[in-house]
Amino acid sequence: MKAGGKNNPFFSLAHNSILYTLRFMWWVQMARFDYDAQIRFKEKVVRDAMERLAKITAPPIDPILGAQNTRNYRNKMEYTFTHKRFLLKEEMEFDGDHQMNGLGFHIPGKFNKVLDINTCFLQDHRADSIRLFVRETTLKNNISYFDLKQQDGIMRNLIIRNTTTDEWMVIVVFKEFHADIVEGLMSAIKTKFPWITSLQYVINGKRNDTIFDQETIVYHGRPYIIEQLENLKFIIGPKSFFQTNTLQALELYRIAREYAGLTGIETVYDLYTGTGSIAAFVSAKALKVIGVEYVKEAIDDAEQNAKLNSIKNMNFFAGDMKDVLTKEFFQIHGAPDVIITDPPRAGMHDDVVKRIADSGAKKIVYVSCNPATQARDILLLSENYVVEKMKPVDMFPHTSHVENVALLVRKYN
Repeated sequence: MKAGGKNNPFFSLAHNSILYTLRFMWWVQMARFDYDAQIRFKEKVVRDAMERLAKITAPPIDPILGAQNTRNYRNKMEYTFTHKRFLLKEEMEFDGDHQMNGLGFHIPGKFNKVLDINTCFLQDHRADSIRLFVRETTLKNNISYFDLKQQDGIMRNLIIRNTTTDEWMVIVVFKEFHADIVEGLMSAIKTKFPWITSLQYVINGKRNDTIFDQETIVYHGRPYIIEQLENLKFIIGPKSFFQTNTLQALELYRIAREYAGLTGIETVYDLYTGTGSIAAFVSAKALKVIGVEYVKEAIDDAEQNAKLNSIKNMNFFAGDMKDVLTKEFFQIHGAPDVIITDPPRAGMHDDVVKRIADSGAKKIVYVSCNPATQARDILLLSENYVVEKMKPVDMFPHTSHVENVALLVRKYN
């Protein structure tokens, strides 16, 4: 069967990302994980979405930007402790006893199965040394690992973040507080790895693993680490969102800035601004930048980053996008000349799309991690805007995910 044939069911475009993932897994298997084949397919995914969902006959797509590094590219990893790790086939065939405690990744589609790992090819190798030391120390001291079903056991999660400036954050998540265990482990980590910039811990007694609603306690060092992109610095706290592929994020932001084509007289709206990274990137070439984000904590980080970089022409607002972007808001803060939007995978709410269409912005730079929902939104905007160009960016090699940056220009200025 011809891989690219129209009759091949794997190439029948779906309206959801699940089939995209299945198609990609099939493609990677056929391509034997050849990276050039992966990015060709990702570019095809974007083209298919624009042709079939956005109804663009000949999408003006520039060649995809592949990743500089296809391994060790992530700046954040989250590991899970388990009292009953996932056994590999060869282990199950062995009749002897197994060490069942583990620290590693959840098996895809199996929330209660965790694969213990020795080497992670996604993050800097020093993350391996930290994780293996924590595993060795806790096992040696008979500290119990978490039982997801029974909701007991002390060791729960381990989060490791790092920056291109070689700063490191380590967060240990315990199920409950035991002074001797917490002090013993945190002291051992501090002693073994004196180069850790921020060493923190969390006590999470909830049924889910998220720490966004939990207090983070600094055991040693700063409560944050600092990343630098070009001449800009960004504070990253334990709950901060930051693109997990730093080098590709830099390229993504540069493309967004180029597409915006600013001359210094524009009012720019950065929607779903997060911690204000794209807003900061374009601020030097804009008259002013208005950042809007639903998560209040992210806005706090954005304001902190503005102060850190002495940027005076940015203002940030927290709230639901469809409630913030009103006629009154535009009257007070100025109508946008350029809108940059970087929504979550679900894309933009119909009301938000309508607010953007009615704003009168001359340009929209749409950054997306989901070509299907991006294409859907572009179709909704097509009465007022036309796609001038777009460029896919591979942020996550060896996965189904692809980012895409699209420039839309208003038909009637």
